[in-house]
Amino acid sequence: MELSELRSKLDAAGQSDLARHLGTRDAAGQAKLAAQLSALNLEALPALLRDYVRSKPQFPLPKDIQPVQAYPYRATTPEQEALYAKAKARGHELLKQGKVGAFLVAGGQGTRLGYDGPKGEYPVTPIKNKPLFRVFAEQLLALSRDAGKPIPWYVMTSEVNDGPTRAFFKQHNYFDYNPANVFFFQQGMMPAFDMATGAILLDKPDSLALSPDGHGGSLRALYKSGAIADMRKRGVEHLSYFQVDNPIVHTIDPLFIGLHDLTGSEMSSKTVSKAHALEKVGNFAIGDGKLQVIEYSDLPEEVAKRTGPNGALLFNAGSIAIHALRVSFIERLNEGGDLKLPWHRAEKKVPYVDAAGNPVKPEKPNAVKLEQFVFDAIPLASNAIVYTTKRDEEFSPVKNAQGDDSPATSKRDQIRRAAEWLEMAGVDVERANGEPAAQIEISPLYAVDAEQLKTREIGLKVIKAGETVYFGEKGVERG
Repeated sequence: MELSELRSKLDAAGQSDLARHLGTRDAAGQAKLAAQLSALNLEALPALLRDYVRSKPQFPLPKDIQPVQAYPYRATTPEQEALYAKAKARGHELLKQGKVGAFLVAGGQGTRLGYDGPKGEYPVTPIKNKPLFRVFAEQLLALSRDAGKPIPWYVMTSEVNDGPTRAFFKQHNYFDYNPANVFFFQQGMMPAFDMATGAILLDKPDSLALSPDGHGGSLRALYKSGAIADMRKRGVEHLSYFQVDNPIVHTIDPLFIGLHDLTGSEMSSKTVSKAHALEKVGNFAIGDGKLQVIEYSDLPEEVAKRTGPNGALLFNAGSIAIHALRVSFIERLNEGGDLKLPWHRAEKKVPYVDAAGNPVKPEKPNAVKLEQFVFDAIPLASNAIVYTTKRDEEFSPVKNAQGDDSPATSKRDQIRRAAEWLEMAGVDVERANGEPAAQIEISPLYAVDAEQLKTREIGLKVIKAGETVYFGEKGVERG
């Protein structure tokens, strides 16, 4: 964009001070600011300022909130058994036809884990200490192998970790994935706005105060980056969406994808039973007749604690950020060049530089940040469904250095799941106080799930206390 055109757009967007500031920078400073500003939808700024910065939009709770009727983990009726069998077959068929892509949201850093780098580089497995990226790569390699068709892998990075992520993949030979089937793209950024004036804040004289536009922005980034165009070229019709911090996620679940496809759903989601009524996760619910996610902070405590005649929680469907989306739905959300999701407003303390270039560190919230959330797409989707998975099968995120959702709890859960799979396959795993008493790790290249493990000739009858047993591509290693 020409500098004069950019300054005109800034003037029209109510950012005249920034337009004048742009004209005072040297060539390098102008180029940097121009690149950041050109990535924004400047035409949409006046409406954003009116609706989200100068005013505080209200998102009233639905008048009628009902529990969601999620598909169960296991079929409970003959009709469901038939549907699930058909869905699993359909999922495998879609994989064989190359119609499913994997979408990894990997923009986060490992800061809370005490790791200076992309979170996907963090070692998470109990024996081999494989990084998260390799865990997912091995799953997708195994699924590609079984389908006889490569699975395109779309990896969304962030401004801060894009370069390091690409370098890490290259350093590790893409974890044996074909680079032609890995598509990197960056999450979008949004500027911070002065709470009083609506002016875009500067982090430095030649840089905007920017932050990621939220996981909902991933749907815009797919479109703007050319990833959707790549899917169309390859014939990909469905995306399996998952986040980088969950090493036991099923990157692509044939039953879930098949159910999503057969029901005509544009966006499907997985849920787990909440640990307790007030667990800090989003709640799937039917609000005024529409499937949606209500944040834990928005759901009244009285509603969250409601129970049915059997004493079970009525609102027990927790959101774990695992979705399936039709590519056509993502395209529809982006029609007209702007993603059709609401923005969420947060008041923050944002350091900035003033008109004279002096740094300012505010002592109280001075700025508005805007984000979009991916689950806000659910009410816009046709035939949206929710499928129940088990927490111990598919949800053990690595978020904190210690305590809950830490590397220690995730490794514990990985071993627990591996032991359960082995016991289902007829292997006796010795336990101590109910916990597996051995170190166990199962590579997805050996088995992607319990059902596949049953088909392997394991050659073990017992795993004894104190043993270290790794199930890898080349077989079983015992130590």
